Amino acid sequence: MNIEGLRYAQAVSRTKSFSAAARDYGVTQPALSNGVARLEEELGVKLFDRSPRGVKPTAHGARILPMIDRALDALDSVTTEARRLTSPAEGAIRTGVSPLIGADLVACAFSAARTLTHPRDLVLREADLGLLRTALKDGRLDVLLVPEVEAMPAYRHRTIFTEPVVVIDPAVAPGTEDPVELNDAAGADFILVPDTCGLTTFTTQLFRDNDLPLRTYPGEAASYRVLDEWARLGVGAALLPQSKVTPDHASCRPLVRGGAPVEMSYEAVWDRANPLGADLEEFVGFLADSAGCRLPVPQQDSEEPDGQAAGPSSAVAPQ
Repeated sequence: MNIEGLRYAQAVSRTKSFSAAARDYGVTQPALSNGVARLEEELGVKLFDRSPRGVKPTAHGARILPMIDRALDALDSVTTEARRLTSPAEGAIRTGVSPLIGADLVACAFSAARTLTHPRDLVLREADLGLLRTALKDGRLDVLLVPEVEAMPAYRHRTIFTEPVVVIDPAVAPGTEDPVELNDAAGADFILVPDTCGLTTFTTQLFRDNDLPLRTYPGEAASYRVLDEWARLGVGAALLPQSKVTPDHASCRPLVRGGAPVEMSYEAVWDRANPLGADLEEFVGFLADSAGCRLPVPQQDSEEPDGQAAGPSSAVAPQ
């Protein structure tokens, strides 16, 4: 079975688009489409249906695509372990972090780096998603810890934790703590931030995927911290991950959909060909399995200017 065809099918599944999958792999759309078609012919089943709203798995595809994911994960693990055995890599784990990533996960990442089979230092860089993705592609970062909002199917992925989303609506009486249904929240005017940290992408995708109109405030906040402050002042409503809300916010309520909490997922992304591949597998596994990474800690007010929330920074784990 052609491994390239399996990877193409995985990419289409993650991006929900043949053209986006082709761009990520650096091939033409016809080449990718032909690769998927050959795979479907070999399997004897159709994997995808196309529609005006995008690409969706068929009933057979919904069964087979997760199996393809597991098969490719196993293959990549074999390759990375063989590479570690034959050419041990040196150096720290260079980790790109979205501004939405909380201190709880950063602390967990330091612990993970120290407890690897071959302990390593951890070098952090916080920046906007576009800068982080470029640095990963250029080999200047080894792994990203980012919101799960934009597929990079040519890379390895693993969800590391999720956290509830809350809605801040100044129209709600202070002290109200009852959950609010997404359909009811759609009546508010939402403040958005520049689409650099992933929060605006998450918000727009949430409303689009539920066929709800997203009413927006005509202005724009500079960062999620400013968004929180403006919502507190009554400028408009806002959606935020729970860990990013000021602890004493009076108009903050859990957001639910059909009674179930709406959650934001975060993932680790790394290059399957990275010389640190086996260590990265172990590092990411620690993050995903650690209970501490699944319990976001509310962030306290910072003395740093809000406008710098998305600016780059760096840190090195102590020896």
